[in-house]
Amino acid sequence: MSLRVAAWGIGNVGKHALTGIIKDPRFDLVDVVVSSEAKNGVDAGALAGLDVETGVLATTDKARVLADKPDVVVYTAMTDNRLMEALEDLRAILAAGVNVVASAPVFLQYPWDVLPANLLEPLEKAAAEGNSSIFVNGIDPGFANDLLPLALTGTCQRVDQVRCMEIVDYATYDNPAVMFDIMGFGKPLDETPMLLQPGVLSLAWGSVVRQLAAGLGIELDAVTEVHERLPAPESFDISSGKIAEGTTAAMRFEVRGVVGDEIPVVLEHVTRTRADLAPDWPQPAQEGGSYRIEVTGEPNYALDLCLSSSLGDHNHAGLVATAMRVVNAAPAVVAAKPGIRTTLDLPLITGPGR
Repeated sequence: MSLRVAAWGIGNVGKHALTGIIKDPRFDLVDVVVSSEAKNGVDAGALAGLDVETGVLATTDKARVLADKPDVVVYTAMTDNRLMEALEDLRAILAAGVNVVASAPVFLQYPWDVLPANLLEPLEKAAAEGNSSIFVNGIDPGFANDLLPLALTGTCQRVDQVRCMEIVDYATYDNPAVMFDIMGFGKPLDETPMLLQPGVLSLAWGSVVRQLAAGLGIELDAVTEVHERLPAPESFDISSGKIAEGTTAAMRFEVRGVVGDEIPVVLEHVTRTRADLAPDWPQPAQEGGSYRIEVTGEPNYALDLCLSSSLGDHNHAGLVATAMRVVNAAPAVVAAKPGIRTTLDLPLITGPGR
């Protein structure tokens, strides 16, 4: 029997999730929630860029969709610049007795000791009252730094450190709000962007560090963060806009899980807006970008994950991967116990029949 699915948010990730839902016989698309009037009333097939007519028209009426009682909502709405509204969306969905798989907010990948109690408890209470479950994942935070590294450590005699890295050129990532307003590219180096405000990195990626520690059976003393930025040597354009000479063009940061004097878990991002910038920083395993997992112990591992697509570049492939990680998790999340579910307690998620 197919699951009744509502798609919520049709943007960079959402259009790929919508395609996956429409094409998968396990799912029956019943609703699509959008935020703009331009998309309101448009057929889901058109929103996904498919040459099909589904008969499901997008709506801005969230209450109507919840009243339809789908089995699961695939939530891919933008959250970085509307965090409180997104948390209220998720609370309302769970309270209505509807399960959720979502690509954000990313700290819900593993929120304990990461998210303040006043933000976490309403979600947990709504899930308990609605007998519903939620799973937030993707590629990063997601399978590139929870599923894959934990699988590698399962073959070790000893684990001293797990380092998960994203090494990516964001030149083709077309999202000005994220690139400029949140990450601070194209902004003066003496201006601190939202992402680098104290505690924000640990809020966004502390879930990765905390979940890896939990999977390894480690109790962390602290989670710390460091970062470095480099200026553009001259002005140039990227998909999101202009990077002016002297403004931020490359950024590197780490979120570290600390035990005493040791750092057993590290999440690191190396982000460029042009491939030739910061040549002494770690380089990707393929042109454009890759993910890397380094396990130091016995034995040691170095795993490079390279994404590509016949329909676009590495950034396109990452968006599809993020979307399908949560779409394919929907049946397991519907079947799961109520509450916030993580990679640590869900079964292995595969793409059956692909």
